Amino acid sequence: MQKGELLYKGKAKSVYKTTDADRYIMLYRNDTSAFDGQKLAQLDRKGKVNNHFNAFIMQQLATAGIATHFEKLLNDTESLVKRLEMIPVECVVRNVAAGSLVRRLGVSEGMELNPPTFEFFLKNDALHDPMINDYHILAFKWASADEIQQMKTLTFKVNTLLKAMFAKAGMVLVDYKLEFGRYRGQVLLGDEFSPDGCRVWDAQSGEKLDKDRFRQDLGNVIEAYEEVARRLGVPLP
Repeated sequence: MQKGELLYKGKAKSVYKTTDADRYIMLYRNDTSAFDGQKLAQLDRKGKVNNHFNAFIMQQLATAGIATHFEKLLNDTESLVKRLEMIPVECVVRNVAAGSLVRRLGVSEGMELNPPTFEFFLKNDALHDPMINDYHILAFKWASADEIQQMKTLTFKVNTLLKAMFAKAGMVLVDYKLEFGRYRGQVLLGDEFSPDGCRVWDAQSGEKLDKDRFRQDLGNVIEAYEEVARRLGVPLP
């Protein structure tokens, strides 16, 4: 299988066609951004750390029966994935209050959310990823009612598995986003799961070990990512 033309270049990943019409190559770059691209940087090792991190998480989820687009690592910065028709919404689960939830609702950061909250956001950088609900998704035909339910069910299954996995490793999985797509009539987990798209805190100290270190100029961003990976048992190069 050969790498073909560039299909899409996002903020941190590039997607390439291959000689197999049902497979893409996903390239993880060192590019880092925050605040809808207003803050940009190059962080050494980020691409390979996120690629290996995502591969580990996707494999864990697949073992637990959650179907994903991930197929295999190709090298330190590239993975082979199934070609999905992406559903243009983000599924966000929050176990602890942080980030935009705190700003929107005026609650205290660190408040445990029981039950965890679920929110939909439209994936649209130009509109700053506005919050949407089931009715918007149905009215604009971004997904069917059955697909909406599948995304919610799969997201909470992921939460149950990963929340326990992170807790066992001495960390709190604060919140995260997931994206889904269609493949041969099935809804699969797509995109990535890495410290770029979730919040992770040390369970004892509360130290932030995720992209908030970049957003808040805390430093040692990739070192924190690598610490999360080490605790989870992710094999890094």
